[in-house]
Amino acid sequence: MVAAALSQVAAVLAVVGLSPLLHGTIVTLKARVQSRQGPSPLQPYHDLAKLLRKQRLRTPDASAVSRAAPYAAFAAPIAFAVLIPVLTAVPVSWAFMADMVGSGFVLGIGGFMVNLAAMDGGSPYGGLGASRSRLVSALAEPTFIVVFFAVAFVSSATVPFVVNRALFTATPIVAPSHALVAAAFFLVVLAEAGRLPVDNPATQQELSMIEASRLFEFSGPDLALLLWGSWMKLFVVLVVWLNVLVAPPGLATTLAPLPLAVAVVTLAVKMLGAAALIAGIESALAKIRILRVPEFLGASFVLSVLALVVFSLGQ
Repeated sequence: MVAAALSQVAAVLAVVGLSPLLHGTIVTLKARVQSRQGPSPLQPYHDLAKLLRKQRLRTPDASAVSRAAPYAAFAAPIAFAVLIPVLTAVPVSWAFMADMVGSGFVLGIGGFMVNLAAMDGGSPYGGLGASRSRLVSALAEPTFIVVFFAVAFVSSATVPFVVNRALFTATPIVAPSHALVAAAFFLVVLAEAGRLPVDNPATQQELSMIEASRLFEFSGPDLALLLWGSWMKLFVVLVVWLNVLVAPPGLATTLAPLPLAVAVVTLAVKMLGAAALIAGIESALAKIRILRVPEFLGASFVLSVLALVVFSLGQ
């Protein structure tokens, strides 16, 4: 019981501590690919420390929603992290409290609160960003649902700790249905995390921006929590993609210090590969118009449906 609790604490600390490094690594790799020097991968830690020291300013007309949103956005990925295999392949205490659908609802609470807070401040930019964020999420939901169905059909399970074991014991990684599910999920990850080609995370001035426009009314510690929460959100959804669908080897099979330490190093290496993939995609693609976002998410929906069809035909 104590070992399980300590492993969950280690998983949460890994998510909280490594998520800014993932963001900084993506920014640095993009700069290198584009022949720029770019900032250090550790720059997000300095940014967070600077924001946490600044004064907190709020719109006078803002309600309690705006005060609660930063904490909800920060806490939601942490709650999600205890439901997924971050470091261990062994199900821990809270592993069966929610399946993949329930875990998605937990993660969505943070985004829902941020959208309410963006509209609560009365800023036209905040309302525009919240509206477009809900559009992207509404278009991504069908793909998420079909992906979960496909995962359930392929692995006969929906709990992440069971899915990763089933996929890589009964089904090889090269199975077409498995590859299609992984590809569809990755496309949705790019959309939900506000990455290119759906949104440009490197700008705060574009009229068509989505994620940054929701944060215009926040400053100081509130902005630090919101940024940190968004980085953790990208981190945990990539954990699901890597440790459940793509490459679960490296997870600790026993709740002991040495296997957990090896799992942390392995997770860092996996995240470096994911960061390189995202940096390459964002250096090769431009942001698409908002009217073309349904086409992008429609492609992910088609891939997930094809996964179901291919698996059914194989059976």
